[in-house]
Amino acid sequence: MLRSRGHRLTPQRQLVLEAVQTLGHATPEEILAKVRQTSAAVNISTVYRTLDLLEELDLISHAHLGHGPPTYHHTDQEAHLHLVCRDCRRVIETDVAVAAGLVAKLDHDYGFDTDVRHFAIFGLCSDCRKKRPSDRTA
Repeated sequence: MLRSRGHRLTPQRQLVLEAVQTLGHATPEEILAKVRQTSAAVNISTVYRTLDLLEELDLISHAHLGHGPPTYHHTDQEAHLHLVCRDCRRVIETDVAVAAGLVAKLDHDYGFDTDVRHFAIFGLCSDCRKKRPSDRTA
């Protein structure tokens, strides 16, 4: 894919892509730590530039799962939503069909084409919810 679009497959790019595939959802810092297991010469700016390029080529995607940096995952995974527990920070992946009604309504009412790959819904996971049975989430 890189070569067909006029880009070189450098060792650094290969390492970043492999780290994303291996780690699943990972922040740039986590990707850097994984890459540095193989090459200590790679720095964080190289990781960010490579992530931008790989996302431009639709090989990876990112989502914002909280107030920190985005997390990246390979696009060979099925498109999915992220359910993020605000207490324990657990991330649950679920099928995009769960949001089909919302996506259709946004398209119908606003002409808005929703990119669910970046979608995160915050609330309480079942374990944390059991600990706080009187809480209601909106």
